[in-house]
Amino acid sequence: MAALTLLLLSGPLFLCSRVEAQTASIEALKQAALKWEGPLTCKKWDCDCTFNRQRGCCCGANEMYRIEEETFRRLGLLWHQIMTLNHRVQALTDDLKVAFMASMDPSVAVSTPGSSERCFGPFNTNVPIPYSSVTLNAANGYNPSLGVFTAPFPGIYVFSFTVYSSVDSNGRLYHKVGLMKNGVLAVSVWENNREDSEDSASQIVTLDMQRGDQVYLELLSGRKLCTSLQHNIFTGYIVYPDTAE
Repeated sequence: MAALTLLLLSGPLFLCSRVEAQTASIEALKQAALKWEGPLTCKKWDCDCTFNRQRGCCCGANEMYRIEEETFRRLGLLWHQIMTLNHRVQALTDDLKVAFMASMDPSVAVSTPGSSERCFGPFNTNVPIPYSSVTLNAANGYNPSLGVFTAPFPGIYVFSFTVYSSVDSNGRLYHKVGLMKNGVLAVSVWENNREDSEDSASQIVTLDMQRGDQVYLELLSGRKLCTSLQHNIFTGYIVYPDTAE
């Protein structure tokens, strides 16, 4: 009975001795690793993590390197796809940059008998207004000789114009200008009074245009535009093309 009791007591002591020996071995390895001055297999990682963390730093480093390489590979593929898409968008849209801006040349005005006014008009018929001073003509859709814009592509367009006229103090403002699409009136502005000697008005319109449709401004017969004609401006641009055609 005494022998059995001794054996039972010596068992835990033996196990404790093994644990203490293992702890001492780990501590010795730790100190040896910390004192190591040669190249590290972990490539600059702190190998102290081998003893303080559940997983070794080298295993973690390998996983991090793998994730890093995969991330860079995917980023490179994504960048290539973005640049390819950008080139395709540019190829599709470069030719669709349509816009123009033009104003009247004051030299088209002529002197009015019995007045100091110089006017464009009046005429005995409706007359397209020549906006011959061009400052912008992307895609060359606007013809300054005729004052006519021809849509090079189908799509939605915005057109705007400003009409300005000034007469003598005892004169009469008398004009009507309409924006015509294929010869049909779309919008207009007009003035007919003796209350002031100068005035301006602007108009803007959005139109659905087909390839070859034409837009121009027309002065109504019997009306006139006088003085500082350079303030009369005609502009237009495409909002988005109709790619279905």
